[in-house]
Amino acid sequence: MMETNKPDKKEHILETAERVFAELGYEGASTRLLAKEAGVNMAMLNYYFGSKDGLLEAVLKRRISGMHQALQEVINRSELSSWDKLFQITDLYLDRVLTNKRFHRLIHRELSLMQRSDDLYQSVFDAISKNVMAFKEVIEKGVADGTFRKVDVELTTACIFGTKYYLINSRQIASKLLETDISQPEIMENEVKPRAKKFFHDLLKAHLSKHDTEF
Repeated sequence: MMETNKPDKKEHILETAERVFAELGYEGASTRLLAKEAGVNMAMLNYYFGSKDGLLEAVLKRRISGMHQALQEVINRSELSSWDKLFQITDLYLDRVLTNKRFHRLIHRELSLMQRSDDLYQSVFDAISKNVMAFKEVIEKGVADGTFRKVDVELTTACIFGTKYYLINSRQIASKLLETDISQPEIMENEVKPRAKKFFHDLLKAHLSKHDTEF
């Protein structure tokens, strides 16, 4: 049997740790359990990540940084209009966060509880902030170039992230409100995600489009 190469082994540990941290939280996930679930020894865990804090940081930043790179690739496309950029990064964001609810619940729970390491909190906070600021940047530039009307950019950005937060972290209430079980992956993928994309397109179009008196 061919031995798994090191990059694949590291990725496997990160995938496993994400699941275990999401299920048990930081305090409930011992390094021994994390190593056992990943099928590696403690020495390998420490070799790659140094500590449990290092593993949690790697789990969180892995997906957050990947999201930031994907958002920036859209934002940097000069041929796209402000509307195109805003709609594309919104769709991209919803595709990622609504597909992997487990990870985003983990983020918000750990950020609210992180007292163990100020450096870890700040590192993760800074990474998340970059993604939030990417949306703010697109809206600000659209206002500046005259594509969007003048709005409260900060609260517009907060509206996007607040709705996402509600769908992920208030599943029972959101399911009752939407009259569908959003905890079911196929319902989230086939019903809720397209509905959320259309909602944001409609909301942002109505909110950011110039009124007749503003032209």
